[in-house]
Amino acid sequence: MATPAEPAPFDLAGPALRISVTRGAVTLPIAQVPSLEEGDRIRVLADFPTDQRARFLLMSAFLQGATNPPAKDWIASAEPWKKKEKDRQLDLTVPKGARQLVLFLVPESGGAAGAIGDAVRGKPGEFVRATQDLNQASLDRARLDSFMGAIRAQENSHPEYLRSVAPMLARSLSMKLNADCLDKVLELQAACLLEHREALVLADVHSSSLTETLAGAPVDLALQLSSTREAGMGYYSPYIGVVRDIARVFGAFSNPQLDYLPSLTQRQGEGAALLLNAAPSFAKPRSVLVAGMPAIEANSPPRLRAAVDRPLCGARPDLLLPVDGAPLIYATDYLREVKLRIEALGGTVDIPVRARADKGGYLIDGPLPAGLTGKLTSRLHGLWGFDPYEGPAFKLEFPATGEWRVAGEPASLVSGRDNPLELEGPSPACVVSASVRRGNDSAVPVDATVTDQGRLRLTLPLKDMRPGPLTIELRQLGAVEPASLSVRAYAQASRLDGLTIHQGDSFGTLSGQRLDQVERVSLGERELQPTALRRDGDVDRLTIAAEEGGPLEDGPSRARVRLKDGRTLSVSVAFEAARPGVSLLHRTLKMGHSTGSIALTTKGAQLLPDTGQMVFSARLNEGPRLTAKDRVEIATIDEDTHIDLVAGPDLQIQGSDVLVASLDPAKLGPAAFGPLQFRVVRESGASDWQPLAILARLPRIMSVDCSGTGQCVVKGERLFLIQSIGSGKANPLTIAEGFTGDTLRVPKPVGDIWTIRLRDAPSEIVTLAARSATAATVSK
Repeated sequence: MATPAEPAPFDLAGPALRISVTRGAVTLPIAQVPSLEEGDRIRVLADFPTDQRARFLLMSAFLQGATNPPAKDWIASAEPWKKKEKDRQLDLTVPKGARQLVLFLVPESGGAAGAIGDAVRGKPGEFVRATQDLNQASLDRARLDSFMGAIRAQENSHPEYLRSVAPMLARSLSMKLNADCLDKVLELQAACLLEHREALVLADVHSSSLTETLAGAPVDLALQLSSTREAGMGYYSPYIGVVRDIARVFGAFSNPQLDYLPSLTQRQGEGAALLLNAAPSFAKPRSVLVAGMPAIEANSPPRLRAAVDRPLCGARPDLLLPVDGAPLIYATDYLREVKLRIEALGGTVDIPVRARADKGGYLIDGPLPAGLTGKLTSRLHGLWGFDPYEGPAFKLEFPATGEWRVAGEPASLVSGRDNPLELEGPSPACVVSASVRRGNDSAVPVDATVTDQGRLRLTLPLKDMRPGPLTIELRQLGAVEPASLSVRAYAQASRLDGLTIHQGDSFGTLSGQRLDQVERVSLGERELQPTALRRDGDVDRLTIAAEEGGPLEDGPSRARVRLKDGRTLSVSVAFEAARPGVSLLHRTLKMGHSTGSIALTTKGAQLLPDTGQMVFSARLNEGPRLTAKDRVEIATIDEDTHIDLVAGPDLQIQGSDVLVASLDPAKLGPAAFGPLQFRVVRESGASDWQPLAILARLPRIMSVDCSGTGQCVVKGERLFLIQSIGSGKANPLTIAEGFTGDTLRVPKPVGDIWTIRLRDAPSEIVTLAARSATAATVSK
């Protein structure tokens, strides 16, 4: 694709004008006038040097849009070389219906004024477009000059700061920033940032219709758009358009006698210096310098916004009020006499401020009155041209005494990791440092920021701190002593997934992790206590039962869980359908004994030896018929050990509601003993636990020798499983806990039988014959 040649920039100094505008009793220099209105009185003088030889005719023309030629008396002229003041200057009054004002400097020649008047009246639309574009381009050039001046000033004073200052300047003035320039050596950064300066200007959100659709968009989006085809071809910034396509603006009405030369105005005070992109010609065609003036329209101040929502500390000597949305506040004098009005108890206080593009907002430009304290509201105000201007509001805080507290829910700080914490207090924005200590340990610095809600957000570094009481210290600006707050760090808390309660039950199941820390659960007015905890993969399941009262009916959707360390957590509650009812029908126990040992005899109907077998049947009291998907779960009373019986050899369905199951205790593992329970588990839920049997580990008795007088010698293995052995009314022999021997000396029984009570089932009776025998004899 063909690339258009770069046009000459507006870098040739032309003549200057002095312009003032009077509205009512107030007169302002042109640099402070963003727009004109009907009835304004305008004075324009040509500011030529004393040795000026070429004579220029000063002309003005009011315009009324592209389709309405101006009246003849809307076009005026002055002869700056004359001695009388009334002949040298233009004294204009904005007529009713006027919308634009354009100024001309015409080399003096016969008929020049008439030719200009005929051109303006013949094609007013071209001049309307010209004055609009030139006025906007002048404002864009003002932003460019401000950017370039700040970059060069930084280069001369502190070039090492360009990396941080340049992005803020670009954001404040809506300029395109080449971030790659900041990676160059210091000596080359400024020159790189200012390359292709005409392409640096982005559209001003205050005046560009395209950018209006992007109001509030971040600057990096604007920077991306600036590199698009539309930006390069002049649709994104009027300044780029004027620079790239001068001939298009005026070519339609140039003639062999006059050639129209557009000029940008650099406005400072009453001065309006003209910048040209080509040298004027005094030979035919003579150059006519054209300058655009502010539009004649209703005042339209910028949408200046506060760049932060969080409170600011008003006591900081370098207090910055960050703003965005109006780059012209940095590049022009339109917004003037700006002050920060603070609403205090004794009335309002106005503090002067000044705009700083390199800071991105307004800096306080005067001392603050003494005695300001607490949280106050403030607002920027000033004058936009002739009219009062109300700017954005800011929340200010000044150092104050008062109580600091944890915001929101009580904090649950956990040692071993960093913890976020938000505090509320008298003036969070004025906290200059924060620290945390445990006991008399050294204080550890803490990162602190102020949130948009005015809270102080801390990140407590508790990775290397043990659980226990902590002290947070907050030092405010100007305070002699820090404020302190006591909190507590805990060990890793339980994780609560949910509490499930079935209709009709007086207990529920709490699932999560580290549920051994749970002390109790409050469900409305009911108190529930932990009864059994078991591990199901990576999840703890804690059974909690009501202390009194009937079933737990539908209640609150959340319950409060109190941990053993005093913390209180919240958990969701789900009420589900009633459990399926199940009852034990029949049970057959087979004693069994180890090969090579003397058999023991059991009398209790509940006792299941670990060497035995059990077959039992159960009936489903209600619900759909049994299917192959149903299973039976058997577990110890604490549910730590459990197995599932599924349809097959160990679980058979007799009918629609009866099942028969076989249990081999060995499948429960060597650590299983004590009461066993079972339940039926279906897709719709599990039944309540039902008692099944008492699993007892039996000792192996290898021999009994009663040949001596008064005592018998019993030898065997696992004798520690015996709690006591004896007969009749005599005191039984109690076996000490942790007994490791293989021989017992037991008094001869009154009859031939000893009664043995096992540690696993002390309520069940096991008997051993007291006649002399060995395992070999028994097996014969």
